[in-house]
Amino acid sequence: MGMKRKKITVVGGGFVGATAAHWVAAKELGDVVLIDIIEGMPQGKALDLLEATPVEGLDVNVLGTNDYADTANSDLVIITAGIARKPGMSRDDLLAINTGIVKEVTAQIAKYSPNAFLIVVSNPLDAMVYVAHKVSGFPANRVIGMAGILDSARFRSFIATELGVSVKDIQAFVLGGHGDTMVPLPRYTTVSGIPIPDLMSAERIEALVDRTRNGGAEIVNLLKTGSAFFAPSASAVQMAEAILKDQKRILPCAAYCDKEYGVGGYFVGVPVMLGAAGVEKIVEIKMTTEEKARFDKSVEAVKRLVETIKV
Repeated sequence: MGMKRKKITVVGGGFVGATAAHWVAAKELGDVVLIDIIEGMPQGKALDLLEATPVEGLDVNVLGTNDYADTANSDLVIITAGIARKPGMSRDDLLAINTGIVKEVTAQIAKYSPNAFLIVVSNPLDAMVYVAHKVSGFPANRVIGMAGILDSARFRSFIATELGVSVKDIQAFVLGGHGDTMVPLPRYTTVSGIPIPDLMSAERIEALVDRTRNGGAEIVNLLKTGSAFFAPSASAVQMAEAILKDQKRILPCAAYCDKEYGVGGYFVGVPVMLGAAGVEKIVEIKMTTEEKARFDKSVEAVKRLVETIKV
C-alpha cells in the first residue's frame, strides 16, 4: 500500500482561495477541495484547475463545492473567507463582518475535520485566528495565522530591488500584529548573512520598512476592487507545505503566545518552527529595548481588537 494523498481544503473561492488551490496543486501537496457559499463559482474554478493538471503533469484531484460534507477528514484547511479591503479601509474595518464569517466557517470545518490544521488568512488576521481557535476548540499548535511570511516576503522583494540582488539570498524578519503596528527587524534581516544595515543607509531601510508596513494598502489602492492575492496565497501554502512535509521550517507566523514574549494569551506574529505537529516551538529572540517597545505596542493593538469580539 502506498501513502494516501493528503487532503487540503481551501475555504473561500475568491482570488486568495483560488490561487492558494493553484499553489497547492502545483506543489502536489495533495488533493484540493475549494469551498465557497456562491453556487457554481468554486465548482467552475476547481474544474478549470483540474483541467490544467494534465498540462503540468500533476497527480492531484481538485473538487469545488458548496457542501462542507465534501471537506470531511481534511488534513489541513486554509481559511480565506471574508470580505476584502477597499481603498481607504484598514484591516480592522473588516472586524465585525469577518468575525461572523470566520465563526461560521470554523464551526463547519471543526465538525467535519476535527483533526485538521487550520491556517487562517482572513483579515484582521490576528483577531480572526483568535476566533478560529476559540470556535474550533482545537489545540493552539494546530491553529496558525498567515501574516509574517507575507510581510517579510514584501520586505525581501523591496530589499532585492533596492540592492539589485537575488531574492533567494535575502532572509527577512517581521514580527508583531499584521497591520500598521508590524515590527520589521532590520538587524535580523540579511543578504547571505550580511545584515542590511551594513548594506544600506538607515534612511533607505526606514523607507523600505514603511513600504512593507503599507504593502497591503499599496496593492488595495492600485487594484481598487480588491486586495492582494498572489503573495498571500503563496505564503499560506508555504506554511501548509512545512506542516504536511514535516519540514521544521522557522517561519514568522501568528501563533498563540502565553508566557512567550510575555504576550499573555493572544495570537501574534513570532518566529515559529512549523512541522508535522503544527507549531512545534516558538522561538524567542532577544530584542533591543526599542524593538521590544514596538513589539509590545503591536501586541496591545491585537489585544484591543480581540477585546471587541464576541465569540
